[in-house]
Amino acid sequence: MPPASPPPGRLFVPLYVHPTVDPAAWRALRGRARQLYAVVLNAADGPGRHRDPAFRAVARDLRAAGVRLLGYVDTGYGRRSPRAVLTDVHRHHRWYGVDGVFYDQTAAGRALLPRYRRLVPAARLLGAPTAVLNPGIRPDPGYADVADVLVTFEGDWASYRRARVPSWTAGHAPRRFCHLVYGVPDSQRKKMAHTSYDRGAALHCAVPGEGSNPWRYPRLVETTAWETTGDGANLARGMDRRGTAGAGRMFQRRHERRPGGRAVTDQTR
Repeated sequence: MPPASPPPGRLFVPLYVHPTVDPAAWRALRGRARQLYAVVLNAADGPGRHRDPAFRAVARDLRAAGVRLLGYVDTGYGRRSPRAVLTDVHRHHRWYGVDGVFYDQTAAGRALLPRYRRLVPAARLLGAPTAVLNPGIRPDPGYADVADVLVTFEGDWASYRRARVPSWTAGHAPRRFCHLVYGVPDSQRKKMAHTSYDRGAALHCAVPGEGSNPWRYPRLVETTAWETTGDGANLARGMDRRGTAGAGRMFQRRHERRPGGRAVTDQTR
């Protein structure tokens, strides 16, 4: 199956805040489908054990607006059992009607590449045709043959500024790569978006937040032309005013494993 083809500079949004905590953030996304490549649904470090009515409602509304939805699935850097992984994929599709899967905590080395060569086609058979892999660093080049999109950087702004681009990524279209950066100052959001594309990644997300769950913070989708007007500004102000809860336990675990962002070390060149 050929990879999806978003235009340059589209936004990849992992909005890890519960819809009942910040409904305005989810409403703002619905009106901006054309700026979005995808939104990641993460009810409880995955689909959870039971269907969440609030996530079901926002999933329905986003699908109706033409937004691609990806179900969050933790692969435990290749250590989680395939059965557990695919159970999560099946639940995401059955409960929320997702269009694809966001395989998080993906392994990066060649040794575990065969496992993902099985998990990605299996997800497609379960009704999740778009596959995004997130090792958070640049993995072995073979992963580019498996996924529609690779997240080759997830980390903080200081680390991102020092990150290097391996030569093998130049052999692929920018639409195949995504950079997720947190701790980005407001004054640097546009620079981050341009830097991402200059480094060969057409998909990106920049947020000012830090801590255990930076993806709950404001200005999640403000690196496009609508960042100071309309729903974009409303999204930022609305999330500034609200507290945070839910959909964030995963990042506390991840950042304990990856203090400060792992992407500038352990690189595959």
